[in-house]
Amino acid sequence: MQSSVLDHEATTPFHFIGCIELREMLGRKAADVQQLMAAIEEVPLDSIYYHTHSYFLRYEHGPTLLPNDFATWAAISVRDRALSERLGLIDPFEFRDLESLRNEVVSIIDDHLKSLWNVPRLIHGEPFEFIRSHIIEVDLAMIANSLREFRDLLASLDRSSLFIHICEAQMRKGRRAGDFVSWIESETGLGLPELAGRMATIQPLGLSLEGIRSRMLAVLDDWLG
Repeated sequence: MQSSVLDHEATTPFHFIGCIELREMLGRKAADVQQLMAAIEEVPLDSIYYHTHSYFLRYEHGPTLLPNDFATWAAISVRDRALSERLGLIDPFEFRDLESLRNEVVSIIDDHLKSLWNVPRLIHGEPFEFIRSHIIEVDLAMIANSLREFRDLLASLDRSSLFIHICEAQMRKGRRAGDFVSWIESETGLGLPELAGRMATIQPLGLSLEGIRSRMLAVLDDWLG
């Protein structure tokens, strides 16, 4: 790529935002899979968000094979491997909204229960406790005007900023491509649709936020040459 393309400044610079997550205990617990399904049907959507999307924020080196709290509890506390594997295949970023995601989780558990003689109950550990997520945004006072500046800041960002611009942007704010891809593609940003397309192929499921960062940096470094 020519330096004039790489180093030109965006009309609108990218402002990096971080976040703090506040957790609210809802006082709702489940000691078996039937109770888990019933609670999932009734808790606020912010709780569904916490136990799926916020998983990325809470675990620095995960998620791995169990990318949400429901799958993890089914595997560890109930010892229901079949259910945990089915729940672990859910990609929360595939759903248009949290209600659709909730319905999919309920559908999987309901279908699983219909195939069993007995309801799987707590074997090890604690009952599943439902928590609600409140995300407070924090201005990091970090601005990128060019692609190279963006790449260098991305490499050193706090993980909470990755969460805001990827997870929050896609699910809660309705920006399905995420903030990074949108800015790189937009004419008021960098106006680089080909690069944006490459960045958009990076799928979060099975990766930690650090894993997503590493793959983004690899794409950017290849582009920068």
